[in-house]
Amino acid sequence: MAENHKKAAGRLCYLCNQRRAALKRPKTLEQICRECFYEVFEEEIHQVIVKNQLFKPGERIAIGASGGKDSTVLAYVLSELNRRHNYGLDLFLLSVDEGITGYRDDSLETVKRNEIQYGLPLKIVSYKDLYGWTMDEIVKMIGLKNNCTFCGVFRRQALDRGAALLKVDKLVTGHNADDIAETVLLNILRGDIARLSRCTSITTGEDGPIPRCKPFKYTYEKEIVMYAYFKRLDYFSTECIYSPNAYRGFAREFIKDLERMRFTILFILPYQHH
Repeated sequence: MAENHKKAAGRLCYLCNQRRAALKRPKTLEQICRECFYEVFEEEIHQVIVKNQLFKPGERIAIGASGGKDSTVLAYVLSELNRRHNYGLDLFLLSVDEGITGYRDDSLETVKRNEIQYGLPLKIVSYKDLYGWTMDEIVKMIGLKNNCTFCGVFRRQALDRGAALLKVDKLVTGHNADDIAETVLLNILRGDIARLSRCTSITTGEDGPIPRCKPFKYTYEKEIVMYAYFKRLDYFSTECIYSPNAYRGFAREFIKDLERMRFTILFILPYQHH
C-alpha cells in the first residue's frame, strides 16, 4: 500500500496533468490528485441526480443519517450540491435510535455534530418510542439469530414514520454500488425474484407516500471512504455489535474476492439486466 502510494505521488494527475497524483481511483484505476478527485466524485453524483430527475425545486428531503461514512458523505455532498447547483431543496437529517448500547448511542453523537457542522435540522426517532422495545431488549428475548432481519424491518418502518413526521417529499439513503451488488447477490441466493427485479432501482416506493432515492447507486464504497478521509469528515466507523454473523457479511466478502479479480464487478452485478 505504501509502495503504491509512493508510485502515485511521483506521477502527475491523469486529469489536470499539473498536480501530483494522490490516489488511484478504484472505479477507473486512474491516478489523480485530491482536487480532481473531489471534482469528479461530486460531479458524478450531480449527474446521477440530474439524469434520474431525483429531485424537484422546493422539495423537502430527509437524509437517512446513521453517523457512518456513507450517510455522512451523502449529507455533506448533497448540501454542497444543493448550494452549488441551486437545487432549491430543504434538507433534513433523519436518524433512527435502535437502542443498541455502545453502538447507536455513540454514532448518534456523531450525527448531532453533523447537524451543527452542515447546518441541517435533525430528527431522531427511536424503537423504544415507536414500538416499546429497544434492540437490546429484543435480542435478550430472541437471541442473536435472525436479529438483523427483525431490525431491518423495524428500521425501515421507523424511517418512514420519521419522514412522515418531518413531512418530507422524499427520503434519500447512502446505499452505494457495493450495497446494491450485495443485495443482488443475496436475492439470487434466496431465490427472491420479486425483490431482484426492483432492488437495483435508484428510486423505490414511488407508489407510496414517501419515495426513497439512492444518489450513491453508482458510487464505490472505497471512493466514499477516500472522500471522507481526504475531506476529514466527522463519521462513526464501528460496526454494529449484533451484525458480525449477518448473512450480508458473507455476500460482501464474496464480492470483494470477485473485485480483486475484476475491478468492474460492481458495474456488472447490479446493472447487467437493465
